[in-house]
Amino acid sequence: MDITPELKERAQALHRDCFVADAHYDLLNLLAAKRLEGGRTDVFRTDYLEKIRAGGVDLLISSIFIDDRHVPEMTLRRALDQIACMHEELAQCPDLVLCRGVAEIRAARAAGKIALLLSFEGVEPLGNDLNLLRAFYELGVRGIGIVWSRRNYAADGCFFQPRREGRKGGLTDFGARLADEAERLGMYLDVSHLNDEGFWDLCALTKRPFIASHSNCRALTPVARNLTDEQIAALAQRGGVMGMNACSDFVRLDAGSAGRADPDELAAHGAHVKQIAGAEHLCFGFDFCDEFRIGNSREPKDAVPFYDESWRLTAGLLARGFSEDEVRGALGENLLNFLERTIG
Repeated sequence: MDITPELKERAQALHRDCFVADAHYDLLNLLAAKRLEGGRTDVFRTDYLEKIRAGGVDLLISSIFIDDRHVPEMTLRRALDQIACMHEELAQCPDLVLCRGVAEIRAARAAGKIALLLSFEGVEPLGNDLNLLRAFYELGVRGIGIVWSRRNYAADGCFFQPRREGRKGGLTDFGARLADEAERLGMYLDVSHLNDEGFWDLCALTKRPFIASHSNCRALTPVARNLTDEQIAALAQRGGVMGMNACSDFVRLDAGSAGRADPDELAAHGAHVKQIAGAEHLCFGFDFCDEFRIGNSREPKDAVPFYDESWRLTAGLLARGFSEDEVRGALGENLLNFLERTIG
């Protein structure tokens, strides 16, 4: 898509003026890797702050994600390591502040700081001990992505590639009790990476709004990680939101052979969500992964390279007929409203 100077200025002005949020970024995993394995300090300020500021970002929701190499024996320790590394980084960078609710997020923005909220991406650190959920709540975790794309005690994930496996399941008994306890504590549930069986179990067993923090539309890109139109409608009916994922594999089916998708192709997923459910159920959930790919000598594939270029997706939404009010919602207000209804 050709972006005119006028469209670029409109998009960038919205990023300067509006509340801007990302529902999913693997920040804690990156910080821990660079501190624990790389021996570095002051990572956030040195590597990320300038570009995040350039995108006008007010809120980052960071996952607590545990790499396969730490599963299952080291999951709890690795999660605590990530949180400990985060606190060291917060002490070194006063621009970033941990928040536990919407009032603290608003206060952070008013003070010119970037708010950080924590969410599980897979509950492997809990094992099958539900008591640990309260401990992580007290540590500041407010979101629960029940699974990554693998099986745990709570549910089955939607695997990226066909595997030799037994019958797929939905939520287990532990998963159902986990969902109940999350709603009791005031934590939100995240269905990204959850398989279809688990998605519908969660719909049947819970009452509060939930999020798909980093998922696109299966009608446009038919992969298991994306949501069907029926699922998008169910999420919206519950009052949830859905974050547009920049990973090209979930934006365009041939991305593996044809290179990275572009922001306008990602905007098409946003337009589809608007058509199915309404623009008020849309947010950003970029899931930036190029840093992991480049570190493993793989080609970059994110449709939006990083926050400093996220205005390109905003331009794509404007070009597809989104009003500035609708874009303002997608930039962050829709996610903030969701958080107000779930974690308070």
